[in-house]
Amino acid sequence: MGEADADLDQALSDELDKVNAAATRGTPPARELTVRVSDETGRLAAGMSGWTWGIAAGIGLTWVRDDARAAGLGARLLEEFETEARRRGCDHVFVTSFTFQAPGFYERHGYREIFRWEDVPVPGAADVHLRKDL
Repeated sequence: MGEADADLDQALSDELDKVNAAATRGTPPARELTVRVSDETGRLAAGMSGWTWGIAAGIGLTWVRDDARAAGLGARLLEEFETEARRRGCDHVFVTSFTFQAPGFYERHGYREIFRWEDVPVPGAADVHLRKDL
């Protein structure tokens, strides 16, 4: 009980995959979707990772290196992610962002807030959940 348990995580994932597959017969399993932007030296400048499953896509992680911000890399990541999600048959994308991260970025790109959890992870902050129809 307590800290990380990779074996437990894998067992839970495997069992949930079975439940999900039974509930969505005929739908291929979820697939990872990643976008990477490297600088001229090959160093990671920005990246986005998430998934597609059925008609839905989800963004799990987005990051742009400090010295590469405000250069349009976030918009590039989002455009490439959404393009691939559409190609895979998705018609909407979900993402969450804490208020101290980038919910405004997603809103500027057509995402709308669908709900938020206040005081997460600390008092005064919120976990904002957004969706965009593709």
